[in-house]
Amino acid sequence: MAEPSSTAVVGTVLGTTEEPETLRGYYRQMMTIRVFEQRAAEMYTKAKIGGYCHLNLGEEATVVGLMVALRATDYLFTSYREHGYALARGAEPVRIMAELFGRTGGLSGGRGGSMHLFDPQLRLLGGYGIVGGQIPPATGAALALAYRNGPGPDREAVMCLLGDGATNIGAFHECLNLAAVWHLPIVYVIVNNQLGMGTTVEAAAGEPELFRRGCSYRIPGQRVDGNDVLAVRKAARAALDRARGEHQPMLLEAVSYRLRGHSVVDPARYRSDEDNQRARALDPLPAFRAQLIDTGVLDAPAAAGIDAEVEQAIAEAVDAADRSPAPAPETLFDHVYATAVANTYQGLPGDPVVSP
Repeated sequence: MAEPSSTAVVGTVLGTTEEPETLRGYYRQMMTIRVFEQRAAEMYTKAKIGGYCHLNLGEEATVVGLMVALRATDYLFTSYREHGYALARGAEPVRIMAELFGRTGGLSGGRGGSMHLFDPQLRLLGGYGIVGGQIPPATGAALALAYRNGPGPDREAVMCLLGDGATNIGAFHECLNLAAVWHLPIVYVIVNNQLGMGTTVEAAAGEPELFRRGCSYRIPGQRVDGNDVLAVRKAARAALDRARGEHQPMLLEAVSYRLRGHSVVDPARYRSDEDNQRARALDPLPAFRAQLIDTGVLDAPAAAGIDAEVEQAIAEAVDAADRSPAPAPETLFDHVYATAVANTYQGLPGDPVVSP
């Protein structure tokens, strides 16, 4: 497992300038993501969730640090490992879980599932199931913003999240080139959990320090410790400010390590016992809890109280999601097109194509 480059990492420690309530809020968000993902894995084994399901376990500090750096007016595009981002962006846990269950109470009415969370009110524009599929539309959104608004500190920006594996596809390079040529207000964030499915970054990338991939397009890059929520927040805020104020695209790499396999059905046998032990030792959630207790921001009973409240809230979300109805069969073709299309076939599976 690779160490972040000591010359490239921006780190931080808890300081007295941080508001205790803010830090406690970050811990609550990280804990909410952890418990939600654990329950999602449990619900998958109970066949409440179908299809693919990818979890943010071990990436909670990266998720929260990135999301608190965004403004409400910014736009977010994600990969298919996006439950935690939707939670930290403000989506209700019950609506996310209902979407995973394929129920009408879900963010997309049960039609998107785990990999396609979407909420235009939160400016969360997906959830993309194809590796790197989010990069071109995110770049297009940034182009629209550039047309609509000039640079300025109060302007909107786009954040596009991608995994380390997506840096090797053509669309990544094409879009970075266009972002540089057109001076787009976008920050591409590589969430480097050091494994593209079961392949290490070092085995798949000629340049494993992925933040350097923007050099060919004169896009500044930075690597940050993804297990440090405050370091991620600081780096993301600076990148977004530069993107919105100067229309300077930025490439940010957050290095962490996922605690489970690529998806919930992946036993991760490609990882050694040493790797697993090291991942557990770097787990950002207990590390952040310990920091907060050491600095007096929390004490053990208060931390336990937050944990219990989160457990209860997620349990209630699971129960409510399970009570949400499934979409009715007659709505199968709803939302296929944004506007009505003449002569569109509306039959259900098994119906005759031509009426007798």
